[in-house]
Amino acid sequence: MNFSEIFDKISSLASQKGGLGNSIKFATDQGNIHISADGVVTNTDAPAECTISVKASDLAELMTGKLNPMTAVMFGKIKIAGDMSIAMKLQSLF
Repeated sequence: MNFSEIFDKISSLASQKGGLGNSIKFATDQGNIHISADGVVTNTDAPAECTISVKASDLAELMTGKLNPMTAVMFGKIKIAGDMSIAMKLQSLF
């Protein structure tokens, strides 16, 4: 899954869900994905309440269930800045 496919999938999921009530940004090695509190997805580097730094390839594996989120955090594949409880809301998105 390339960055464009990841972006499209997150956009689709966020629009179906209608947002998570908080802003989240994925900062990847191939670009940013920002999800606003109401579910609008852009590729801007806007501030967010929670920023998740992750390689695009690891994000793709997280989204397909091939990579466990807790394992990824423990091994440094994911770094979370800001409100950790917002990151936990992503379970309902993926």
